[in-house]
Amino acid sequence: MIASPLLVGIIAGGPSWAHVPLTAFWFLGYFAFFAVSLWLKAGRRAKWLPAARTYVVASMVMGGVVLFTKPDLIRWAPAFIAPLGIGLWAASARRERDLLAGLATVAGACLMTPVAYDVGAGHVDQRAWALALVQFLYFAGTVFYVKSAIRERGNQAFLWISVGFHVLATLISALIAWPLVGVFGLLAVRAAALPGLGWTPKRLGMLEIPATVLVAGISLLCVA
Repeated sequence: MIASPLLVGIIAGGPSWAHVPLTAFWFLGYFAFFAVSLWLKAGRRAKWLPAARTYVVASMVMGGVVLFTKPDLIRWAPAFIAPLGIGLWAASARRERDLLAGLATVAGACLMTPVAYDVGAGHVDQRAWALALVQFLYFAGTVFYVKSAIRERGNQAFLWISVGFHVLATLISALIAWPLVGVFGLLAVRAAALPGLGWTPKRLGMLEIPATVLVAGISLLCVA
């Protein structure tokens, strides 16, 4: 999830040297978010503070490099406040596995598609937002799907919610580009069939690698 939205934006908008510091900032920012979340979840224990402080400082430095390279990107900062705030609140409350926290994290990650597109193309258009929406539909679906297969295994009501979201995503994808219907249709079948098989998280995760590549590849080819 951390790499795909960024790569889709880079490829769609056109690679630029400015993507190098942006990519470094994005990954350092993710590590900082993860480290701070662990610190908050652990009740702000001193043990976790050095790692959190190191990654926060490193991401701030790299963020300065990004703004030096592309000062106009500062306008994107407010868009990340809500996802970041929800994620950190959830970690502090030890509710980082809640559905809201997962969807907020997905939304924040998928915002990197138009940001990276903006860096390459110099603007954001309908295609950038459509690609970001495809990324969101896919990764939000994985939040429902993974929960139905692990933490909510055996919960038929949640399974139907997961399948319902995937059906909705399939319908929305038809409005974006018709070849995506087949992709999201397969994802809907996966969401309905696999949770009952009792697969391990590792096995489920391995299956998502080709699914992520397929969604990204088809959307880049078909979304105009």
